[in-house]
Amino acid sequence: MVVGEIKTIIFGANGMLGNDLCKFFPDSIKFGHKDVDITDLDKVTDTLAEIRPDVVINAAAYTNVDGCEDEQEIAFVTNGEGPGYLAKACAESGAVLVHYSTDYVFDGSKKEYFESDTTNPINIYGKSKLLGEKRISDQMEDFRIIRTSWLFGLKGNNFVNTMLELSGKMETVKVVNDQFSKPTYTSDLACKTLEIIDKVPGIYHITNEGVCSWYEFSSAIIDNVSPCSSAEFPRKARRPKYSILANSKTSPMRHWKEALRDYLEERKI
Repeated sequence: MVVGEIKTIIFGANGMLGNDLCKFFPDSIKFGHKDVDITDLDKVTDTLAEIRPDVVINAAAYTNVDGCEDEQEIAFVTNGEGPGYLAKACAESGAVLVHYSTDYVFDGSKKEYFESDTTNPINIYGKSKLLGEKRISDQMEDFRIIRTSWLFGLKGNNFVNTMLELSGKMETVKVVNDQFSKPTYTSDLACKTLEIIDKVPGIYHITNEGVCSWYEFSSAIIDNVSPCSSAEFPRKARRPKYSILANSKTSPMRHWKEALRDYLEERKI
């Protein structure tokens, strides 16, 4: 598909990933939460029936991992049922659905996960995102589910910005050194989405290359960082020890360190 020749809708256009998707899909019809709430089935159905898009990209989600533990109903409706509503409407209107999921659908018992591996989330966020995957696959066939991990981007809060802020306030910033995954720049992910649309339906693992711990990631951002264990830094939501996504279906993206350098330069502008 040629971007300018297909009618595309982006849901969640105001978020961190959505912001970068808008750059790579400049002619898309863009909806934020206030424009169209994906948990409103009637609104979603009417919107797609009126616009008749070729492609629907869903970047709308409740991504506060610890917050999902406190607001479980909101998490399951937003991350689970909402994508199902989009899938139902896409199936009825003949649109391709591109949806983003997470490394947290896995339990961390393996050091690397392929697209076909068995899911077993250990927190509410992961469970709600897995429900979204299932709702989509139950409703339609022409979908692309993109699992990704540890996103950072120019718009909104993310780990990189948090580290920079804490570094200026604290003598030493403690960061866990026993959780491992692949950081992913939203700009790179948005660009890769262009390619995934043209691939066969299914699940794709898309991240920047390179495995690291949160501590190793933070060490590339700030100087005054010290490692600690997850036991020393308890959180409401359990995190998998390993949530490393192996991409077996498409060409790899660049290393996260290179992407981080570009992000930090962009952030200064």
